[in-house]
Amino acid sequence: METNILFPLALTLFAGLSTGIGSLIAFFAKKTNKKFLSYSLGFSAGVMIYISFVELFAQSQSILMQQYGEKMGMSWTVVFFFIGILFIGIIDRLVPSVENPHEVRSIESMKDKPKTNAKLMRVGVMTALVIGIHNFPEGIATFISAMENPKLGIAIAVAVAIHNIPEGIAVSIPIYQATGDKRKAFRLSFLSGLAEPIGAILAYLVLMPFLSQVLLGFVFALVAGIMVFISLDELLPAAREYGEHHISIYGLISGMAIMAVSLILL
Repeated sequence: METNILFPLALTLFAGLSTGIGSLIAFFAKKTNKKFLSYSLGFSAGVMIYISFVELFAQSQSILMQQYGEKMGMSWTVVFFFIGILFIGIIDRLVPSVENPHEVRSIESMKDKPKTNAKLMRVGVMTALVIGIHNFPEGIATFISAMENPKLGIAIAVAVAIHNIPEGIAVSIPIYQATGDKRKAFRLSFLSGLAEPIGAILAYLVLMPFLSQVLLGFVFALVAGIMVFISLDELLPAAREYGEHHISIYGLISGMAIMAVSLILL
């Protein structure tokens, strides 16, 4: 197994810090490009769903069936797939709905006159914190996948980066409206993405000393469950909230198709 962690860590850092890209878009874009965001979120979901079922779930099943036999190996794959869903689901349930980081925020609202507003500031800071919590397992997923298979790591990092862009907007807008300080809004948005490389480092420190093919099989199933939940609970609903349902589905199909072709060619 590849022992060099620099490439997986760099991918995770790239994915996490793309929240800063969202913040910059909020500051400099003149209007919300709903079609682009809807398509991009759908595309990200398509990549994640395809990878989860075609690559991660299948690899987990193959590894665990070799170790435990066909029926038991398949059973363990299914169990850890749903443990992954349960894990990210519990995190999601702990998020207060009023500060949901996936709430759609319009770039046009940046034109509103900033005013000192403790509630808005609290929403912005809480959103940054919650996004950090959400990004933590995504960082683990990106890192572990890249350690074992760089192709998968790149694909997951790109998908996570795309879906982090609207989250950067969600952090920066309320903070800017509360303070009028673009630098502070960008800084908090940027920092919220650091949870992903932190998750990667923790995964390296905790899992790598014990990582075997069997543990890798469990982790792949776990990661597949996490990404499927994120796609169905966060990405697709957010894409539809931008008011472009069909475009989000076109993005979903495009993401799956491009991922399928790339896995064949690479």
